[in-house]
Amino acid sequence: MLVMALLNPLGRGDSERIKRELSILYEVSNAMRTTLKLDHIFYMILTALTSHEGLGFNRAMLFLVSEKSDFLEGKMGIGPHSGEEADRIWKGIEEAKLSLEDLLNSYDKFKRDPESKLNAMVKSVKIALTEDMGILALTILEGMPFEVTTDEAKKKVSPIIQNNLNTEYFVTVPLKSKNKTLGAILVDNIFTKKPITKSDMRILTMFANHAGLAIENSRLYEETEYLSKTDWLTKLWNSGELRKKLEKELGISRVTDKNLSVLMIDIDNFKPYNDSVGHQEGDEAIKTIASHLGSKSRKADFVARYGGEEFTIIMPNTPKQVAATIAERLRKEIAGLFAQTEVPKGIPHLTVSIGISTFPYDGGDKDNLIHRADIALYEAKKQGKNKVCTYNPRLKKGLFGFKKRY
Repeated sequence: MLVMALLNPLGRGDSERIKRELSILYEVSNAMRTTLKLDHIFYMILTALTSHEGLGFNRAMLFLVSEKSDFLEGKMGIGPHSGEEADRIWKGIEEAKLSLEDLLNSYDKFKRDPESKLNAMVKSVKIALTEDMGILALTILEGMPFEVTTDEAKKKVSPIIQNNLNTEYFVTVPLKSKNKTLGAILVDNIFTKKPITKSDMRILTMFANHAGLAIENSRLYEETEYLSKTDWLTKLWNSGELRKKLEKELGISRVTDKNLSVLMIDIDNFKPYNDSVGHQEGDEAIKTIASHLGSKSRKADFVARYGGEEFTIIMPNTPKQVAATIAERLRKEIAGLFAQTEVPKGIPHLTVSIGISTFPYDGGDKDNLIHRADIALYEAKKQGKNKVCTYNPRLKKGLFGFKKRY
């Protein structure tokens, strides 16, 4: 029915072109069903738009609405940065006789290649979703395509797009899923100067509708996958993900001969506090500490909720003394967060105790490192709480009745 509806108004002369376009649409739609990874979906969409075996635009760029829905972010761009680069790329594809299927399957090569100038520029774009921010923002706000094919229309283009992407005449189409606009695609023919026709707009809009659904499915998958790896209350990584990460980082540390430190962190006096103020306030305290650990740890560190009122931080490439210095800073900061809070009479203010173990000195596998950081944590508790303690073999002797917690 779709083919007939398209063929009838256009006449016989256009039938081959339409069949080809629908074949491309079918091939790309099938390819997008083979993955749920968002970046891979982006790559397939933009490759289909720019490939000569696909829709053949010179460049294609993809933008998505932020989670807060107040601005538009550049996500990926595919296409040459200059006329010389365009000639080189197109000749290479022609000589290698690469089909659309070949190009769609080249995602791993795309990831390994140094980031193209166009891709880097697209990723730098961030546009507020207001009417005065030009055509790209209007594509989202009004949920409809725009053609910038005249000098008059060009005056409505945001300087961010003109300057960053160096594009003059282009078209945009919204990416939709059901009744929601997820983002926009921008295509141009900056090098060939080939006009973008009404027919091009029609197939581009059809393509964007399929792409929007694929992006929404990928987002839902990634959100579900993310939730399975995180703690529901704190949004930190959960203990299962912690163990996977620790195993991976230990493998790297063995190869590179670098230290790795593990911090076990426990909230002091949490049970009497929780019993006195109630579980809701107790949960808020856990969330406050989790947020602080997450925001004040280093970028390379991996922060997880180990369980209950316990947290763990994996610190790659970190000697014991450096880990102890960071742990002491975190301890003081957390004590300061709760020092002025009102607590029931006789209930101490919340603090944390921290135990530290370090690869390779304190253990060569994840279970030993976690256990020995736990032993050091027990020692910090025994010394009066609100302390940092590093593991050493002598601590084992004083652990009558201490049990592993994993």
